[in-house]
Formats: sequence, C-alpha cells, structure tokens
Amino acid sequence: MQNSDEIWSRVDELSEDFCGLSDRVWETPELCFKEDRSAAEHMAMLEKHGFKAEAGVAGMPTAIMAEAGSEGPVIAILGEYDALPGLSQEHGVAERREIEEGGNGHGCGHNLLGAGSMLAAAAVKDWLKEKGIKGRVRYYGCPAEEGGSAKGFMVREGLFEDVDVAICWHPAPFAGVNKPISLACNELIFTFTGRASHAAASPELGRSALDAVELMSVGVNYMREHMASTARIHYAVIDSGGVAPNVVQPRAVVRYLVRDRELPDMQALVERVKKVADGAALMTETSVESVIVSGDGNLIGNDPLEELMHQMLERLGPPQYSEEDKDFAREIQATLSKEDIEAAYKRFGLKPRFDEPLCESITPLNSGDGRHVGSTDVGTVSWVVPTVQMRGATYAVGTPGHSWQLVAQGKTPAAHKGMEHTAKIMAATACELFLDPAKIEAAKVDFADKLNGRPFINPIPDDCDPELPETKE
Repeated sequence: MQNSDEIWSRVDELSEDFCGLSDRVWETPELCFKEDRSAAEHMAMLEKHGFKAEAGVAGMPTAIMAEAGSEGPVIAILGEYDALPGLSQEHGVAERREIEEGGNGHGCGHNLLGAGSMLAAAAVKDWLKEKGIKGRVRYYGCPAEEGGSAKGFMVREGLFEDVDVAICWHPAPFAGVNKPISLACNELIFTFTGRASHAAASPELGRSALDAVELMSVGVNYMREHMASTARIHYAVIDSGGVAPNVVQPRAVVRYLVRDRELPDMQALVERVKKVADGAALMTETSVESVIVSGDGNLIGNDPLEELMHQMLERLGPPQYSEEDKDFAREIQATLSKEDIEAAYKRFGLKPRFDEPLCESITPLNSGDGRHVGSTDVGTVSWVVPTVQMRGATYAVGTPGHSWQLVAQGKTPAAHKGMEHTAKIMAATACELFLDPAKIEAAKVDFADKLNGRPFINPIPDDCDPELPETKE
C-alpha cells in the first residue's frame, strides 16, 4: 500500500480546483433533473482535466459519464450534485437566514459529493498515466439522487455493464465505512378519476376521487400492523381535486413512497399497496391508475472492498481541523438539541459524547445500528457491480440531514477538508485495485456470494421514464 502517500499528494495538488467547483455548485442549488448549471460546471472541469466526457447519458440531460485511461479494469467513481427545495441559507452563519425566500439549498452536501468524487477520479487519472498502468477510471455525474433515482436509469441502460468496481461516498458527521444497509424503495403516483357533481343539489351523481385517496390512506394505515418492521410507507396528496367544497372532486392524485430492507420484499409490498388502491376505487366507484416514477435497490455490501477502504482510512487517519473549524461547529451545535447530537452517534453505533464538535477519529468498520437508514440509488448499482461506499466527515456532529444547518456549512474550510480527506481514501482504494487485480477478483467473488443467485429486478421498470422537467409539466 505504498502508493497511498503519492496519490494523497496528488489530491492535495488538485484540491483547490475542486473546492472551487464544490462552492460554485453550492451557490447555484438546483433540484432533481434540473441541474443544468451544476452539470455544466462538472463538464467543464472534466474537460479541463483531460477526461473524455459525455453529457445527456441514459436519456437524462444532466447526467454525465467521463473516462480516462485505456484497456485494463474499469473503476467507477460516482458523484452527485442535486439540491433540495426550501433550504436556501446563507453560508457560514449559525442562524436561519435565507438567501432566497423558499429557495433551494444543498442540504445533503451533494455539492461536496460530486466535486470530491471527481477530485479522486482526476488524481487517479494522473497517477495511471504517470505509472503507465493499464486501467480506466470513470466518473459518473449522477443527477436527481433526491427522488429521481438517476443511477437506476443508468443501470437500466447498461452503463455499468463493463465496470469492475464502483466507489462512492456521502457527506456525514463521521469518517468511516459504515454498515452497507439501505432501504429498497419505489415511488408511485396514484391517480383516481371520479365524476363531478354539485355536492348539495345532486351529490348522488358524484363519485369522489378525493374520497378514494382518503380511503386508500386508511387502508394503507391498517396495513402497517401487517408488514415487516423494516418496511416504511409515506405519502403526500399532490392534487386534492380543487378548492371548492361544493364540487365533488372528479380527480385526485397521491404520491406514495414504499420501502423495505430487501428489494424483493419491497416489490411485494408495492403490489399490496396497489391492491389497497384498487379497493379504494371499488368502494368509491372511481377508477385508479398507478405509475412508478422512481426506485432504488437496497445496498449490497462487499467485504473485501470495505476492508480495503477501512485500511486506507486507518493509514491516513481522521481529517485534521483547526480551532476555528471547531468553534464554528460548536456554534452550529448550539442550534441543535441534545437529542440531535445523541442521534448522530447512535446512527453510527457509537457512544454519545458532547465534547466533539467535529469528527476526530475513524469509526470502526461496519459501524452503525442498521435501523436509522434511508434509501439511495447507489443501492441499485450495488446489485450489478461490486460497490463500496464511505462516509466523509464534512459537518458538525449532530447536524440533521436536509437542514438549513447543513447548508450553512457547505462551503466551510471544515467541509473542504472532509471532502479532500474522502477523495484521498477513494483514490487510494482505486489505486490499490489497479495495482493488485486479485483484489478486484476477490470483490467479484464476494459480490456473487452476497447475491447468492438472487435475480436482479430493477425497481425502475422498462416503461418508466425519468421525471424530467418537461415530463412533469
């Protein structure tokens, strides 16, 4: 593993450029499939650093695939750059202060995620060229992780078929390789169609689509007693049929998010939810149509890759922060509750402490309680190629995900240091794989063993298209 010091130096040499990229993406936060400026910034940086890049892959205008190197194994490094609605926030202040009322903000740190992954890829590209090693490093610019499942569409289009290993990360309060657990999910839209009528003069002629939505909700809530404890179901009424109570609503739309620990279990649960919708339509004499709009597989772990990445973390050690970094992190923590801070430790399976504003250690391998998990489209990738993911320490311990506090820290020196630290680990992991193809083969053996013959059924069906802006409109 003597390559690591050299690759880490390369990351240091390139980091200023990519911290700038991260900051520019932070300054132009864009939502699911609307990341035009962010994708353009990524394309410009890829071309600047000598990658052969293509935009608009897999039918998504803001999706990117770029490659450098020739022949040999293909190591993919995955990046993201989408933001969240309603989280506009000034940088570097520990109080709620919107830049734009109701505007967007990078409340999950994807400005750092994309730039950090590309930083790792650029360092590996230069290292491969100088060493004359056969191998290809490929950067995937993935839009719409927040609700769009772009990686699932990339998988469906075969963009990972020649990839040997995929590497990725996510901003977090701690640095380490935590348990590879996430929830498989599908997001569906149910549209009920009834018949309008005067609600007072001729109610018997109406068939209420809104009644059907409400009855579906009742039915799904009764289901909760009879589904696995690992399952989760959420919903939002996105069209209640109008604002006039004296009109029987002829149309109503509800959006459901169905999750479970394993992909086949989630897909079976979706079918049960569809039956509840059919029942609600039957009771109200309405009709219902459902369409899947996104979906993620659950994460499939890979022991050899996780052990290799953890070795790199132990060799490098945790990120190094200044007292100024810690002071601002304490200001952020002052806006949080004790429960927020405790929850951060519990999620990573660690003993809570209140004297650590920023991560100053490496978490144990596979740490995490396995309960406080969400969904990610990285999970779908992990069903088709050996995949490893780490957490990079970029914000104050206790900061809730999808919060203004996280947005406020997105351009801080601490965030940059955490991003650079993670880029070094990803780059060093990739280099070790290129140097020792036996490690790639070990990852593939473990991958096959983890799947254990289970067939992969993409949670995004063939007739599902990305929810592009023009599609939504």
